[in-house]
Amino acid sequence: MPTPPRSPRSTAAPQRRPQPPSRRGPRRPAPPGRGRRPRWGLRIVTTLSVVVLASAGIGHAVMTSLDADIARVDPFKDMKNRPQAGHGMNVLLVGTDGRDRISREERRKYRLGGAPCHCTDTMMIVHISEDRERASVVSLPRDSYAVTPAHVDRTSGERHRGHPVKLNAAYAEGGPQLTVRTVESMTKVKIDHYLEVDFTSFMKTVDVVGGVQICTADPLKDGYTGLNLPAGRHTLAGGQALQYVRARHVDGASDLGRMKRQQRFLAALVERVTSSGILLNPMRFRDVTRAVLGSVRADKGFGTDEMLDLGRAMRNFSPSSSEFTTVPIGRMGYAVKGVGSTLKWDPVKAERLFHALRQDQPLSVHRQSGAALIVPVAPQQIRVQVENGTRTAGLGRRVDAALASTGFRTTKTPVNSAARDIRRTVVAHDPRWDRSAKSLAAALPGSELRPVKGLGPTLKVIAGTDFERVRKVRAEDPGQGEFGVVRGDEVACS
Repeated sequence: MPTPPRSPRSTAAPQRRPQPPSRRGPRRPAPPGRGRRPRWGLRIVTTLSVVVLASAGIGHAVMTSLDADIARVDPFKDMKNRPQAGHGMNVLLVGTDGRDRISREERRKYRLGGAPCHCTDTMMIVHISEDRERASVVSLPRDSYAVTPAHVDRTSGERHRGHPVKLNAAYAEGGPQLTVRTVESMTKVKIDHYLEVDFTSFMKTVDVVGGVQICTADPLKDGYTGLNLPAGRHTLAGGQALQYVRARHVDGASDLGRMKRQQRFLAALVERVTSSGILLNPMRFRDVTRAVLGSVRADKGFGTDEMLDLGRAMRNFSPSSSEFTTVPIGRMGYAVKGVGSTLKWDPVKAERLFHALRQDQPLSVHRQSGAALIVPVAPQQIRVQVENGTRTAGLGRRVDAALASTGFRTTKTPVNSAARDIRRTVVAHDPRWDRSAKSLAAALPGSELRPVKGLGPTLKVIAGTDFERVRKVRAEDPGQGEFGVVRGDEVACS
């Protein structure tokens, strides 16, 4: 049976109810799970938002009424030899395959045909730090090579010895309990709570919050899901959001690329919920939580009081409080007889990653404060010649130094422009290097893009009297450190 997670510190959540005992009594059998578990488990992103929404402090009565919408499962029944409990809270978020509650029109429009496999489509471990100031989200690829513990097949009743599978198949054979046991065996991270989500109300949830804004430096097109987004900033309603998080064929990264987009969407959803006033509007709060909780299955221990306690302790939660990564992969296309092509984790890096979760340590390295703007091309790839278009002595040197300190490859030999009466800073560029020009212009707020045929790969900045500063910019994929971790504010639109 699970050990309840450590409670938040009293300074973070005043006037808290008495802490529960460290061990719960025997669990009663959970009610039958809903047999409607649509495909694509990325409803997890909306489930995590419940934690953020609860921070509104709307009240126990509202949350209690919503608690009735949550179906219950018992993934910890009779579990033995579990990992030692660490600090903080570990939640296993599982999305299951299925589509029986999706309308025929929605299936056609968003290309949701095909037969379900009754397995998990998405899986994440969400670690909430003990001080409730950080959430670390680790995606577990569904094709990960795994070995199940001995178990009873939930369909045939046959007893199986432990055997190799793809991680997402553990659910098909043994349901939530085998899924938790397999994940704990692989990670040595003790799971405190289990949330199983489907996709039924995903589109409605996104619509209720008014859409979610994402940014992409490159066009995204997937013929399988119907996703077709040009480069730029987009506010996605429910249907497009569904296509975005399901897309696996927009590049060669397949599931790994999809997980990055799912993480980006989760960060954007958290940003939307925390900045839109939803937390301060009881009616909108109620509507959103109803949409979210309508398709959730959770362990009995994750109820009204737990959500409120966690929410109150996380009132200052924001995208910058979250960090995202995928378990390090050591070998792609690892062939297993009877299983197929799998992803084998890097044993050394994966152990360090999960050790950090067990020890309640941040996964990301220290960053300088101030979020950088996402741009199509990294500044390190952009060559720049600076000209002083004013009569202010030393302005060219100042602009050159500021661009260089942000990462641009300046010539370090600024010159005076032929025109000395420039008011608005100009970014002159060959049309063939327009993506680099847009990246450079983003670093110079208020600058004017001016195409010049034949200028070549070196861009020209003509500093005007309006120049004030150079803004930090970075390429779209900021993953760094051995785990490739990004913060929520780094993958959401700036």
